[in-house]
Amino acid sequence: MAEETGGKTVLDRGWLAARSTDVDLTGVQLTTTHPPSAATSPWMDAVVPGTVLATLVKNKLVPDPFYGLENEAIFDIADSGREYYTFWFFSTFQCNLSGNQHVDLNFRAINYSAEVYVNGHKKVLPKGMFRRHSLDVTDILHPDGQNLLAVLVHPPDHPGKIPPQGGQGGDHEIGKDVATQYVEGWDWIAPIRDRNTGIWDEVSISVTGPVKIVDPHLVSSFFDNNKRVYLHTTTELINRSAWVAECSLNIQVTTELEGKICVVEHLQTEHVSIPSGAHIQHTFPEEAVSGRDANDLHLQLFFYKPNLWWPNGMGKQFLYNVGITVDVKGYGESDSWSQPFGFRKIESHIDSATGGRLFKVNGQPVFIRGGNWILSDGLLRLSKRRYKTDIKFHADMNFNMIRCWGGGLAERPEFYHYCDIYGLLVWQEFWITGDVDGRGVPVSNPDGPLDHDLFMHCARDTVKLLRNHPSLALWVGGNEQVPPDDINAALKSDLQLHPYFDETGKSKEDFPTALKDPSQYLDGTRIYVKGSMWDGFANGKGDFTDGPYEIQNPENFFKKDYYKYGFNPEVGSVGMPVAATIRATMPPEGWQIPLFRKLPNGYIEEVPNPIWVYHKYIPYSKPGLVHDQILLYGTPKDLDDFCLKAQLVNYVQYRALLEGWTSHMWSKYTGVLIWKTQNPWTGLRGQFYDHLHDQTAGFYGCRYAAEPIHVQLNLATYSIEVVNTTSDELSDVAVEASVWNLDGACPYFKVSETLSVPSKRTVPIFDMKYPQSKDPKPVYFLLLKLYNVSDYSILSRNFYWLHLSGGDYKLLKPYRKRKIPLKITSQALIRGSTYDIQMHVENTSKKPDSEGLLYNNSFVNKRTSCDFDTASLELEKKQGVGILQRFYRQCSKGSNGLRVVEIDGTEDGVAFFLHLSVHASGKDQKEGADTRILPVHYSDNYFSLVPGEVMPITLSFEVPPGVTPRVSLGGWNYQ
Repeated sequence: MAEETGGKTVLDRGWLAARSTDVDLTGVQLTTTHPPSAATSPWMDAVVPGTVLATLVKNKLVPDPFYGLENEAIFDIADSGREYYTFWFFSTFQCNLSGNQHVDLNFRAINYSAEVYVNGHKKVLPKGMFRRHSLDVTDILHPDGQNLLAVLVHPPDHPGKIPPQGGQGGDHEIGKDVATQYVEGWDWIAPIRDRNTGIWDEVSISVTGPVKIVDPHLVSSFFDNNKRVYLHTTTELINRSAWVAECSLNIQVTTELEGKICVVEHLQTEHVSIPSGAHIQHTFPEEAVSGRDANDLHLQLFFYKPNLWWPNGMGKQFLYNVGITVDVKGYGESDSWSQPFGFRKIESHIDSATGGRLFKVNGQPVFIRGGNWILSDGLLRLSKRRYKTDIKFHADMNFNMIRCWGGGLAERPEFYHYCDIYGLLVWQEFWITGDVDGRGVPVSNPDGPLDHDLFMHCARDTVKLLRNHPSLALWVGGNEQVPPDDINAALKSDLQLHPYFDETGKSKEDFPTALKDPSQYLDGTRIYVKGSMWDGFANGKGDFTDGPYEIQNPENFFKKDYYKYGFNPEVGSVGMPVAATIRATMPPEGWQIPLFRKLPNGYIEEVPNPIWVYHKYIPYSKPGLVHDQILLYGTPKDLDDFCLKAQLVNYVQYRALLEGWTSHMWSKYTGVLIWKTQNPWTGLRGQFYDHLHDQTAGFYGCRYAAEPIHVQLNLATYSIEVVNTTSDELSDVAVEASVWNLDGACPYFKVSETLSVPSKRTVPIFDMKYPQSKDPKPVYFLLLKLYNVSDYSILSRNFYWLHLSGGDYKLLKPYRKRKIPLKITSQALIRGSTYDIQMHVENTSKKPDSEGLLYNNSFVNKRTSCDFDTASLELEKKQGVGILQRFYRQCSKGSNGLRVVEIDGTEDGVAFFLHLSVHASGKDQKEGADTRILPVHYSDNYFSLVPGEVMPITLSFEVPPGVTPRVSLGGWNYQ
């Protein structure tokens, strides 16, 4: 079974698998006389793309390794031997050919080596996890079109052993191969028992005519302040016919308008003559070709002021579609290729002011706020749908960079596709780590993989696979280590910058006319840095100066002595998920919360249960440095209470981390990457959403802190600051600050003068002096709003809960019983299985007697197609148009009606830490079952509302067939 796209057919369904030792037949027999016909023992349904372990889990032959301690019940390859995880994979495919057609069988990646049989014919796939394989199977296909395919996949040659103490990369043996290194276990993941053996990426067949297009390289060069842009293109062409192929090579650049209308921006055709059996490179000419007829002149593709691709938060991610076709005389169209492509220029240098690496996109400095990424799923169950959710989550957090860590994957084109769409710059590392490649405990092999040529083959092939993506920002040799000298020298040479992409500022005419076309480079457009702690990252010298990786006092992030260097590639902390995730991924013995053991120095040591230890839990205390942050809210009584308080800490911790870095934007720092944004399994550290795709509150702390335009409280100085990371000056804006007590009173209210905030600056506005007032309360709330003076539209809103110096939040415990009334207006738009819900949540408790407060949050640039604009609310009230009428009028098309829900309450105050979730409703739900519908994209969550305040919220999600969703509201005051 297959999925067809153009001339390519993806083989992603109908695969069978069996352990090689359970199959007595040869590959020739399996693909001729004795093919398996069904999933009967020893054959089973297979996960392709995926791994052997993913297949075994799917068929329930081993337990889910991510549940509880079940991974301990699965044979590790070190104990079972490689044969145990050596598997046959079998499938069939249909392919009927006409004259002069050729068929390739393509494996985009396997781990680690394989033998392929097609209709009784054997072909060998060489070793290496990160290389593509393309086999010409034209002459061995069956005339009737029915073809049999069997693949025998072998694990890595050096799967290694797991020491009793675990460790970073086990015994480091996996580093002798060119493969993922995390599979022997790390301080954030348990070992992967099969070491990711399998057909782990796309399998396809492609049908072409006599000439085939291979690995086109697209490069855009920029001149005259980005007004003049040129598209450079080089492609490989293979003539598989027995005669000279006279070809018309066409390149077309189009843009898509609304309604799927395409506009052709450029169309160029060139004649190419390719000898029989030849493999050539063809570059579209840079200048007019001399000696030809005037009607046959070819010019490089030129664009005047094209729409540019920008990182998230700096502009739109505009993508053109570039298509290349080759027509062969006497045959017609022989092959075609297309790629979404963004015009953008990335530059980078070490900043003299901070010592950190500074990135520019299209000439504009980018303050990097992002995260470290391992991979989407530890069993390599990778899919477009999961990638889309992963990357959109990062964009939703207002991040602008993802670092693909060297112990993980060279990420897949689908990952990069969504980074292109959502504007995430990508730092891609090669497969070197300090722990496994020379700096581990015990000291590991410093010479990298045994086969350096294989490493370079995989590296070059990876560059060709990924280089056309505008999101790809830089290549890095390794994590906390540099590659061996010969590999590093080869990477440095292969990835040298073309002169167009040095930060020279020259015009095109300043370069020599004989300059090699940039598309003829392997890449040439992005920097190569030899390691993650070198050349502008950490201390730049390779010393272990990244981190730390544990709970911090929130105010410390703002202090000038917190981190000494300009760009921190890894700083990590806690990551406890919600209670529902713990119950869904662990048996009841894993629901026990930590014991809190008091030490002689007065600090608390958390003692987690063994399952949490196995899942790499990071405590919320650091004895000697940080008092337990959960206990600031009182001793938790059970799992739900613990996880709710953990979310409070997650929010504060990660918001403070990013706000602290941004407070020193350009004066001290050029960027920071958080370790990590997610886990490829059910881990309990360093994550903003769990493996089931439910967000933690830290997700929303980051979302606020990384806003391009932001108002924040410096927790070290209590100065209110405005952050402007954009390219434009902010003018005619003001800041409103209001303090709210637990009784609902507003004892402190201040509005700044009208402000102007320069581009790329963090500016202190005024000090928040409530703690120095006559009678400050021990616990209080602070609401900050940055708004346009002209129309009161909100540019940034930020809500804090604070205690006086030396205090805690224990007064919030009785506050949970306070009943605050809410009014929720909602509208659901349903398109098939997709739900888009627009909500307005209002705290209807009594407002204080102040006319200055901005109750209606009319956000700039936060509207959706079904959002109503509260900025014009007052005008419409005067005209007699009610808020609900207007909401209904804008959202009624294709909807199921307006709903209003009121939650009774008799007390005034802040509705604190409101949390929305979506569940499947129905009478058939088992007691205790996880009813959550995931993933859900929220415009905001874990939010709080002061008396009288209204917050617009949007939710978007898909529901399984036959399921009716319900939206639930929880919160500190709402159970």
